[in-house]
Amino acid sequence: MHHSKLVKKWAEENKDKIELFYLPSYSPELNPDKYLNNDLKSGIGLKPTPKNQKQMKNNVKSRMIFLQKNPERVAQFFRHQLIRYVAA
Repeated sequence: MHHSKLVKKWAEENKDKIELFYLPSYSPELNPDKYLNNDLKSGIGLKPTPKNQKQMKNNVKSRMIFLQKNPERVAQFFRHQLIRYVAA
């Protein structure tokens, strides 16, 4: 559970709308956003090395737009055996 009082309060107020999953510390394989990050890294790795911050930002934005337009690809992240609990 997040340690912030504000987050704890919000979670309590919204417990009928959400379900919290408590993950062990240092368990990135159980965290769905790590699958998105891996896709992002591999996708921008296919592009030429950026020469400056603007090019890097454009590469990241381009990949994220690609993912946004391909929801089935993102849905596959949640089918991985270790994170199916999120889609349940």
